[in-house]
Formats: sequence, C-alpha cells, structure tokens
Amino acid sequence: MNEDDEQRLKARAQALKLHGVLAHWSEVVEAPWLAALLQWEEEARAQRSLERRLKQAQLGRFTPLADFDWSWPKQCDHAAIKELMGLGFVAEAMNVVLIGPNGVGKTTIARNLAQQAVLAGRTVLCITAAAMLNALLEADGERALRARLNAYSRVQVLLIDEIGYLSYSNRHADLLFEVVSRRYEKLPTLVTTNRPFAEWGEVFPNAACVVSLIDRLVHHAEIIQIDGESYRLKEAKECSAKRRKRRSARATPAPSSPRQSGGEDVSTPDDSL
Repeated sequence: MNEDDEQRLKARAQALKLHGVLAHWSEVVEAPWLAALLQWEEEARAQRSLERRLKQAQLGRFTPLADFDWSWPKQCDHAAIKELMGLGFVAEAMNVVLIGPNGVGKTTIARNLAQQAVLAGRTVLCITAAAMLNALLEADGERALRARLNAYSRVQVLLIDEIGYLSYSNRHADLLFEVVSRRYEKLPTLVTTNRPFAEWGEVFPNAACVVSLIDRLVHHAEIIQIDGESYRLKEAKECSAKRRKRRSARATPAPSSPRQSGGEDVSTPDDSL
C-alpha cells in the first residue's frame, strides 16, 4: 500500500472516530479487511443518519412529483420546480414561496423539495405555520422560547406550510418575523400560502412588522404562482361518482331463472324413468 492510500484510509477512520483502530493503526493498516470494515461502518452510519433526518423532517404522506398531475393546474412553472429539485436554492440560501388557492399542490411540491434536501444530507423540518407559531407562543419562559427559536432558525431547510389559512395576533407576527430574520441570507425557508402578499395584512391584522417580514422573505426568493381548481375536490368528485356507480350496480337485480320466477319447470325429464 502506498503512502497516499494509507493516508486516505486513515482519514476515513478518523472521520468515523474509530479510536481503537487508530490506536493500533500500524498493526491493522495492511490488513485485507480494513477497507471493507471502513466501508461497512460508513454505510451503516449514513443509513442511520438518513433515518434520523427523515424522522426529524416530519414529512408526512405526500405524492411524489413523478406521480403529480402537471396537467391539472392552469398555471404552474414546471421548469422552475424541476430546477429547484436540484437544490441550488439550498446552496444559495434562497427562499421558495409557493402561492396559490387550496388543493393545487403547493404542499406536495414543497414536501418533495424538502425530501430531496433530506436525501442530500441536509437537516429539514416541515411544520404548519399554526403549529410553529403556537409552539413559540406557548413556550414557558424566555429560555424555552429561545430554545425553540434556535431549533427553527438553525435547521438547514425549514418548510412553513399553510400561511394564510388562519389569522394571527401581533405576537404571532413578531415571532414569525423573528424566525425569518434569523434565517435571512443564511438558510433557505420554504413557504406555502393561499394568500398573495397584498393580503398578508389580513392574516396578521395591525401587525407593524408585516412589510418587513415580506421584504426579508422575498428578497432572495423563488416565487412560484400556482393557479387552478382544487385537485382534492376533483378526486373527491371522482371517488363519489365511482361509489354511486358501484351502489347502482349492486342495486340492479340479476335475471331470474324460470323456477325462481314461478314459471313451469321446463327441464328435460329423465328418459330412464
């Protein structure tokens, strides 16, 4: 084994913190099993890391983009979303804002982006605006509030879902502003909203920070407008039609045989009788 190969192996062992192996390095460096051992340990740790990050992300159930019906929305920049799946927005600390009415796929697209970030080794958290803001508001004391703010501010990709579905107090607005400000130009934030920014004053009535909040959110952002009718409503109508069809089929009586209908027995008599 040449010196460069040995240094690469040793660097891998150091990265894995295999202190016992490193303590006996001169004894094991030429062992034929060493490279395989390092690979097994790297693969096992990568799998555990992925499982841990997937659990932390709280992605929930969602439709993969491969199964997404791109023909349904009347307006949706497919090319922009495909580009975002390359995760350039993560490297650039660029926010992504998906705007559109209910049921057009905003959350589906956002969660696919979040999952892609998890698979690429990033820490991710998906949470609704209501859950995040209420958790911050309910923090018991300054220390607990600071800990929760740090959790939302330091995760590498934060998805805040469903801004605009409820109205919030000034304190809620201040807390959202604090999270967005802490992440500003440092880490990307994904946002889904059913309200254009012009209506955010109704989401956070009388909140003085709304203009500054929007300013920081959109300064470095990809803003994608999605328009169309609710896909969930479309699916609900289709399922309802299928159920009606099944019920109608079950309710239609099958044709009766002559014996069942009370007619004469027209079976052929047995010639042997």
